[in-house]
Amino acid sequence: MSKSKYVITITRQFGSMGRPIAKLVAEKLGIEYYDRDLVDKAADKLNLPVSTVDREEETALAASQHQKNLFFYMEYPMGKGTTATQEKIFETQKNLIEFLAEKDTCVIVGRCADFVLSDMENAAHIYIYASYDARLKHCIEDLGMEENEARRMIASVDKAREAYHLNFAGYKPDDKRFKDLMIDSSFLGVEGTADFLVDVIRKKFGLG
Repeated sequence: MSKSKYVITITRQFGSMGRPIAKLVAEKLGIEYYDRDLVDKAADKLNLPVSTVDREEETALAASQHQKNLFFYMEYPMGKGTTATQEKIFETQKNLIEFLAEKDTCVIVGRCADFVLSDMENAAHIYIYASYDARLKHCIEDLGMEENEARRMIASVDKAREAYHLNFAGYKPDDKRFKDLMIDSSFLGVEGTADFLVDVIRKKFGLG
């Protein structure tokens, strides 16, 4: 990777507002942004319709189809196929992450990108978290979920992300040994956290 390029990987807790923060960081820095769509791209390359698997399982997750799709991805990061299928998807996704990181300066959210790019120069690995109460409040007030459903989703998605990361990376997503920076998003809020991260990134990579 040339000195002019850098990559930010962001891993986050469900309800911590990590994804909108990551998108805002990319916008403020004027760089590319990649997230769960990488799974679809990997599946497309393998001719595997992962995003359309078991739609019936999604019907109880949320009020809108958009939210159903979002939450299905969160509970089942690689769809609900066989282990062999999921491993093929991950390998293809890994290749896509490596290609995108070599091609563009970018922000990559989730997908074990911190693990995939652990040896890459000019990369910063960030973990965004928040207190349980802050995450619960976000789910209820911003995602429009009932409290019981919000509690179930927090528990379910936390469990899914931990299992996913352990399986493919060999460590939990919040393992500080593999992170350059960990931040509680409830301390500064979405805009404030994004501004803080942009400032840190600019200093880290010597940006003007």
